[in-house]
Amino acid sequence: MKKGVSNFYEFHSFLDPGCPITPMGPFRDNIRYFLQECAEVEEYTVEGMPIWCTFLIHKSKGVLIPLYTIEENVKSSVRTFCDHCRCAGWSHHLVSKRKYHLIIPADSEWKNHLDDGVFDDQTHILHGLIHSNGFGHLISLNGIEGGSKYLCGREVMDLWDRICTSFQARKITVEDVSRKHMMDLRLLYGVAYGHTWFGRWGYKFSHGSFGIMEHHYEKAIEMLSSIELDQVIDDFRYIRRSNVMKQVIVCYRGLSNTPLITVRDLFRFILAVKSCNSVKEKPNVAAPVVRACSSRYLMRNAAPNKSVGKEKSVRYRKFSNVAASLDSRWPVRRLEFTADVIVEALREKREAIRFGSCGMSRQEARDAARLHIGDTGLIDYVLKSMNNVIIGGYVVRRAVNRATRVLEYTIQELRNCDQPEQEKLPEPFQDYVVNPGADAYTDVLCLYNNLLLSFAESDELSLAVRIVSDSKQFLKEWPFRDDPDDSLLRFICCILPNSNGLEAVFSKGYPPGEVVEVPLHSTIGDLKIAVESAMRDTYCIMDNLMITDIAGMEQLEDYEVLFGIVQSGSELWVRGFGLDLDSELKNEGGSDNWTVNCRCGARDDDGERMVSCDICEIWQHTRCCGIEDSEVVPPLFVCEACCTSLAPPRAQNSFEFGHYGTAAALVPCASHFGMDLIY
Repeated sequence: MKKGVSNFYEFHSFLDPGCPITPMGPFRDNIRYFLQECAEVEEYTVEGMPIWCTFLIHKSKGVLIPLYTIEENVKSSVRTFCDHCRCAGWSHHLVSKRKYHLIIPADSEWKNHLDDGVFDDQTHILHGLIHSNGFGHLISLNGIEGGSKYLCGREVMDLWDRICTSFQARKITVEDVSRKHMMDLRLLYGVAYGHTWFGRWGYKFSHGSFGIMEHHYEKAIEMLSSIELDQVIDDFRYIRRSNVMKQVIVCYRGLSNTPLITVRDLFRFILAVKSCNSVKEKPNVAAPVVRACSSRYLMRNAAPNKSVGKEKSVRYRKFSNVAASLDSRWPVRRLEFTADVIVEALREKREAIRFGSCGMSRQEARDAARLHIGDTGLIDYVLKSMNNVIIGGYVVRRAVNRATRVLEYTIQELRNCDQPEQEKLPEPFQDYVVNPGADAYTDVLCLYNNLLLSFAESDELSLAVRIVSDSKQFLKEWPFRDDPDDSLLRFICCILPNSNGLEAVFSKGYPPGEVVEVPLHSTIGDLKIAVESAMRDTYCIMDNLMITDIAGMEQLEDYEVLFGIVQSGSELWVRGFGLDLDSELKNEGGSDNWTVNCRCGARDDDGERMVSCDICEIWQHTRCCGIEDSEVVPPLFVCEACCTSLAPPRAQNSFEFGHYGTAAALVPCASHFGMDLIY
């Protein structure tokens, strides 16, 4: 951390309007203005990328908090494409030249330099990424329950919202997989408030997995929240612990000054009681631990490489204990088997290579494991969890190779390492209530398990719970701001698809336009130059873009003044040439021509586990194909459509595909079956 920095700002007012700056341009300009005025460049880099630091003072806690900004140049980065864009439905976006990472590290790392694993570390208090076009992602947020001693989740989220608003971000996504006390908060808060925890800051449904649309989600929330409590008491008469459920409902009805009629009324009241009690006990209310990750594109959780002399003694944990404590959809035995396969691959490489590096990169370890395991999502999940863990008689470590600057996995015999840490697994949280009203958390968990999970026995209610649970992508959009009293004209400028063969680039959808500003008395020629400058500065394939025409102004000369011809705030379509269509850096989804066409209705990657047909190479969800999450993807998979085309329907049963079967097993997709019940 650089010493002697003069820029210090109060945490809770930082980036309020006018404090300390008032950015007025598009994001690509505002972020540069911020770094120039409010940050100091560090004396070191991460993977060759420059770092700026801004210090925030938390007066009530008496701490100085570093906010780092890292500018990632896509052309020189190993992460050329954005997996977060891919899972957010933005595969069609053009690849931006720069990504800006805004990071507040974990408390224990505030006095240390950032290291090369910073982008994959899930312990950051805050990690947000915004592309130079203003579209971005909240990647991780960890409050008190995530390990912070000083900052609660709500404070961090307030800061992130002020950052996005001040810099004029356009759209920000978050994948809400947050849990608290073994409860999915998107289900709990959805029923109680009609929105997720992030809904307090304006994040709304973006898209769901398994073909779930917004009207499905809204109807599911409405159905679950409108369950009447009297009906619940009546239905629980013949169920074990019926007296306890009735006592909980009666208890909180007695505490409330207003009638509690529905499940939403009850949950909202109990959460309010819990919040009041928490405030009395301690000043900061703990917020959920949020880690945004995709099952297909899991982020590597790199171990920080601390400077020599400051490194603490490493404690090792048994992988079996780590696997048992993970909130995984795969059983522990499958996680352990996958870990054993990876260790065997590492051992074989170490024996084969006597000199030089005997470690394996993540991709090498992944490829070696795929020879034995077909489920790449499972492999990625295990690799993310393998660091300083004991597997068999070996310790597996993960660190950046100083020579190659690549993250590598290595093994070492246990006898040459420190003693493993003795662990005690947490006892399972019980879902019954001994004394209703005494502990709001216990009461909420009891109601969550019995009302939302176990009680939803009808097709409609169980499907509603599944739909809410499968809705993880949420988004906040900031409206395009155009001040009529300003001396600037602002436009959203889009490239027409017939510009120099752009049809192939736009095959998956039209990318968003770019914000362009020009002075009030600018000419059409000035606007063309401004569009060229903005596009060249933002997108990789537009370094040599030349604008020839603006739709609707083809008959006008370049010297004519814009004022009076076109209204500020309009969307303009432009034509041009000079785009680098041979570049691989065209769309954020990458250059692979993969196709998703699942029976649930999904037509794009949604981050869920998928399998590709070995004949038509079309991707489908494993769940929709009848392959359980606990099952390995079969080495040979043929989709239902290809099975039908290969053999007549009567002869189809004679085909043998082992105990896995195929998509032709006609197992109904749980997310699609009965979807019409909640239209």
